[in-house]
Amino acid sequence: MIGRLHHVELWVPDLARAIRSWGWLLGELGYEQFQDWPHGRSWRLGETYLVVEQSPALTAAEHDRRRPGLNHLAFHVGDRLDALVEAAPAHGWTLLFADRHPYAGGPQHHAGYLADEDGFEVELVSGR
Repeated sequence: MIGRLHHVELWVPDLARAIRSWGWLLGELGYEQFQDWPHGRSWRLGETYLVVEQSPALTAAEHDRRRPGLNHLAFHVGDRLDALVEAAPAHGWTLLFADRHPYAGGPQHHAGYLADEDGFEVELVSGR
């Protein structure tokens, strides 16, 4: 248990948008809705959960994964990579590095890189 990730909290500029994109993706990955409050929502898989919150304490209106701080979250997706990448645009995600997909991480790394409408990136790592 020591050292295992407990939760990740993403502060987002638009909660409804985040629920649309993150809710779909996390549901596809087996997460279940865990908590819901006026400024946020969370989803849990086992003992780990992910929070999206439109906090009143935000000091900026945008996220930039290239600034210091969080660059991306990576999830194991097994053999579901192609199906998730294909369905993602309908849920607010855009494929990054499309010209190198699915090997943008190198010739031995089979993955898809998506960004949501607010610039948060996820890496979907295939089991191949």
